[in-house]
Amino acid sequence: MTRVGVWHWLRPLATIAALAASATCLVGTANAQSSVVIYGRLNTAVEYASASTATDGTHLGGTARLTNNRSVFGIRGEEALGYGLKAIWQVESTLSIDTGAGQIAARDTRLGMASPYGTVFMGNWDTAYTTSTKTLDPYYPTTAGYMSIMGNGAAATTDNVQNTNSFDRRQQNSLHYQSPQWHGLSGAMTWGLPEEKISVPRNPALYSFAGAYERGPLSVSMAYEIHQHYQTAGRNDDGMKVGVSYQFPTTTIALVYERLHYRTATGDLTRNSYYTSLVQKLGPGSVKIGFTFASNGAGNATETIGSFHAGPETGATQITVGYDYPLSKRTSIYTYYSRINNKRNALYDFAINGLGVKAGADPQTFALAMRHNF
Repeated sequence: MTRVGVWHWLRPLATIAALAASATCLVGTANAQSSVVIYGRLNTAVEYASASTATDGTHLGGTARLTNNRSVFGIRGEEALGYGLKAIWQVESTLSIDTGAGQIAARDTRLGMASPYGTVFMGNWDTAYTTSTKTLDPYYPTTAGYMSIMGNGAAATTDNVQNTNSFDRRQQNSLHYQSPQWHGLSGAMTWGLPEEKISVPRNPALYSFAGAYERGPLSVSMAYEIHQHYQTAGRNDDGMKVGVSYQFPTTTIALVYERLHYRTATGDLTRNSYYTSLVQKLGPGSVKIGFTFASNGAGNATETIGSFHAGPETGATQITVGYDYPLSKRTSIYTYYSRINNKRNALYDFAINGLGVKAGADPQTFALAMRHNF
């Protein structure tokens, strides 16, 4: 083969090599300026779920299913800007092991600045109210999570009009501030901007506040959130909660109290709920127990908001018992049984992987699951 013929075949390879070298130089330059981390969580379960007969006689029966417990794939980074300032960013996406579905930036996604005086960022992120107590539930976020009752549902990502009932929410179009810790004290705020004002006949917005104190094994948190004009123009919903946890050498105990107050076009609707959890080290793993109680809905509002409404026999309880066994620092297998006991007129369902129960039916599930963090 002539020299010209050899070059004819080698020229595409040389071009690819040159592009690869250029890309390597660019990556090297980017890495010198900022740090980038790829991370994720794969969390899925085989469940057998069923529900008892509803008050109206409806019976769903039971079924085996594969469920996704909020698996995620993300990338985040930061860049030092000098004078103690850092640019921070994160793009977190949904990832469904059971169906293969997913959506870029549908979970905690942000761009902002961090300094010794706190962190300010904008994006699609858990509210301060949500973040304040979610770590107190050892089954967050799975089918058995406390969001089935606490917070009145789970809004994985929503704005001011898509979901107007849940106080456990990731807020789109939101601005956040997180303070540094000072002698164990810290705070956080979220503002869900009123972008929907131009498309609905009211002015919906969200304001969320949280404070925490951590000292040794003790942790205390308080949170308050306002949903402006969510149900009707001129009236605001609000939620408040207090959480406390204490970690003994092999045992962790947590308690949460929450009060939700909705103000609708027909009147007011309130409800109290209580949650407690226990995590007990047993061998290499841990026994985990969660219990939630919801009082009857009270008030003169006629609407059903999320999972509850006013009236007698509208309360419920949820009990979850399980065991988590670590295979390594990143991988574990776990099992749990969870059941919601609805009173005759209550219609609470699992907030994640719900069954679609009617009033009076008691949903339950038994799960064998695996979780891997990377």
